[in-house]
Amino acid sequence: MNAGLLEHVNVTVSDPEATAALLARVFDWDVRWRGPAKSGGQSVHVGAKDWYVAVYSPGQPTDAPHDPGRFKGGLNHIAIVVTDLAETERRVAAEGLTPFNHGSYEPGRRFYFIDPDGVEYEVVSYSQA
Repeated sequence: MNAGLLEHVNVTVSDPEATAALLARVFDWDVRWRGPAKSGGQSVHVGAKDWYVAVYSPGQPTDAPHDPGRFKGGLNHIAIVVTDLAETERRVAAEGLTPFNHGSYEPGRRFYFIDPDGVEYEVVSYSQA
């Protein structure tokens, strides 16, 4: 069997440096790389050695309203597993963001938040912390 592993996801944001800094503060991630990207844009890779979230700006992102969950290829959310759900929720709130849609399900608990660019994150914990 040749099981694939998710290495990264790439999302368009208005300010890659600001989004990478937010994710680093909330999730204790590190910036792995930053530099020029396609279309004259900029990217920052934030995460860990073997995986990351690439936050990209083409320089002129659009603010066109959309609902990504309603069209093919739309990004519904990025899910992040944490050990301490309460601490992560505290960090999200400290950033001025609003946690919502809390839930418990077998085998874990979760909440969601939306970043300043409208990217939705699901934060999930499978531990009792």
